[in-house]
Amino acid sequence: MFNLWFGALFMLIHFTLFLISYRLFGRVGIYAWIGMATVLANVQVVKTVEMPLDIIITLGNTMYGTIYLASDLLNEKYGERAAKKAVWFGFFTLIASTVIMQMALVFHPDSSEFAQDTNNALHTIFGLMPRIALGSLCAYFVSQFLDVRIYSMLKRLFPAPGQLWIRNNGSTVVSQLVDTLIFCTIAFAGTLEGSVWVSVFLSTYIIKFIVSIFSTPFLYAARRFTFKEEDH
Repeated sequence: MFNLWFGALFMLIHFTLFLISYRLFGRVGIYAWIGMATVLANVQVVKTVEMPLDIIITLGNTMYGTIYLASDLLNEKYGERAAKKAVWFGFFTLIASTVIMQMALVFHPDSSEFAQDTNNALHTIFGLMPRIALGSLCAYFVSQFLDVRIYSMLKRLFPAPGQLWIRNNGSTVVSQLVDTLIFCTIAFAGTLEGSVWVSVFLSTYIIKFIVSIFSTPFLYAARRFTFKEEDH
């Protein structure tokens, strides 16, 4: 039960820090958050936790969900072009951090080294497992651009300020379904039994869906922020 309540606090902290980043740094803060989130989400995913009903989930879904929040906010306030730029920025950050850390692991460690040699800690966190890495990159690329496209379409269909929840959740629910399907298929297809694969797919998507729903009030709050330098 601790993990459930602490998970709720964990999610609240993510959204609050996102708002602070935007409040302090404006649009630049959103891009910076996306860069950080793409790296941390892939670090957190190596840790699994048990939730009630014996549901096992991986961390990283909350942080990954804030990337959709960020791109939706950019689309809402700055337009589709700004949102697409953020997707490319996150994609580049993901590739660059992967390449750099793979090269870092090749160095021969000093005899006093503890981070890499002790239980292969660095390899566990940053070691490149080809299928998982490929699944993550493909899922991110396809789902993020899909999210931007759907959000822009819903923005034209439901333009009223009070319909922001439709734009946000409508785009995210569909794009995260595609994201989860692509990732689970590339990363786990053929390596897990059918029933286990379905369980992993459903639990991952449900967590992402919950994150999307709870991010909506924070998107409403962020939309109200104004910045003098951006007005000019």
